[in-house]
Amino acid sequence: SMQRRLNSMLNSSHDHKLLALMDVKGFDPKEVTVTVKDRKVKVLAEHEEEHATARGKEYNYRNITREISLPPGVSEDEVTYSL
Repeated sequence: SMQRRLNSMLNSSHDHKLLALMDVKGFDPKEVTVTVKDRKVKVLAEHEEEHATARGKEYNYRNITREISLPPGVSEDEVTYSL
């Protein structure tokens, strides 16, 4: 009904629904990128380490990537994220 729709619009600012939870332990906040495009939320975490060893340089690279589709009725500009 229109009344219920109005209530849900009024509540939407503090009615945060969790779309996804990701464990990004071991990644620095600046190594995590979140983009919203084509009704999809893309999360990319990349970490690269460089070590000097007796044989030269050694690189350690890890990444996590995840894509979440937005539920119907959720607009792209409503998406927020926190680390």
